[in-house]
Amino acid sequence: MPPKKQKTPSDCEQQGSTATIRKLVKKLDKDFKSQPPCEKTQKILSVLKEKHKEEIVEAALLKYYNSEELKPYQAELIKMQSHLERTGKKMIILFDGRDASGKGGTIRRVARYMNEKRYRVEALGKPTDTQKTELHMKRYIERFPHAGEIVLFDRSWYNRAMVEPVMGFCTREQYRRFLKKVTSYEQNFILDGGKTILLKLYFSVTKEEQARRFERRKNDPLRQWKLSEVDLQAQELWDEFTEKKRTLLQKSHTKQSKWWIIRSDDKHLARRETMKLILSSVKYRGRSRTLDFSIDSDIVISGNRELKIMNKQKKRYGTPLS
Repeated sequence: MPPKKQKTPSDCEQQGSTATIRKLVKKLDKDFKSQPPCEKTQKILSVLKEKHKEEIVEAALLKYYNSEELKPYQAELIKMQSHLERTGKKMIILFDGRDASGKGGTIRRVARYMNEKRYRVEALGKPTDTQKTELHMKRYIERFPHAGEIVLFDRSWYNRAMVEPVMGFCTREQYRRFLKKVTSYEQNFILDGGKTILLKLYFSVTKEEQARRFERRKNDPLRQWKLSEVDLQAQELWDEFTEKKRTLLQKSHTKQSKWWIIRSDDKHLARRETMKLILSSVKYRGRSRTLDFSIDSDIVISGNRELKIMNKQKKRYGTPLS
């Protein structure tokens, strides 16, 4: 039998704190919009049931607590950024993984308070006709950081190892050639006088949680833009993406260029542990002596450990499960 399901998060955790509050407020009479703030507050309190009040307080407190818990790590990221600027080092962080795995939200939290002049978020769209005739890595290399800069790739050149072959956006030969060459390309810029730090992150969400997040996107007008053609097929193609992930780890996890798997069903824990991992990859001055930098091994898993887990699952069940 497959392993037991993970503990189901509470309604608050599943929906997100803001979504919980928004859902409850929608139940209130629309006439409240025309009321002055004080009267509006009194009317809202008068119609809210005790259960609703408790849900709103719980959701608001959870949102506040999670935000406050991240701030010390966000402050450390500023110190790290200053260190990179002083030393002229460059940092590349890849955020790859399944659709709806929390990559974009994590990037926003990581970069939220950093100096905007010293970092960039790159989310490359479809290649142009000209780019299709060029080396696959070229358009990514053109976006690499300058001295003292951090570049965060929201999906990276590893699209060629995951989305493209599954969706038929590249040929089998292009896929195989990429896997054969990619680590040598990475070696070239990692060994650039020790000036470039490469961090490869794969965000891993369970099939059930991915389905819940897609459902929220369908029903929330503020999130509907996130739904793409690939998203709509992600559940049906789950096993194909899983097998490509296993091959990815086999071919491109090396001692010099490691993959780190981020278990991201719990978005807050994924964001916090990602920040810790980034901070642990750079030795910088002024690191806090009181802050806990130890990484949760249930959330952050090395690529070789994940590969062993997937190979055991494949041997036992005929296919990897994650």
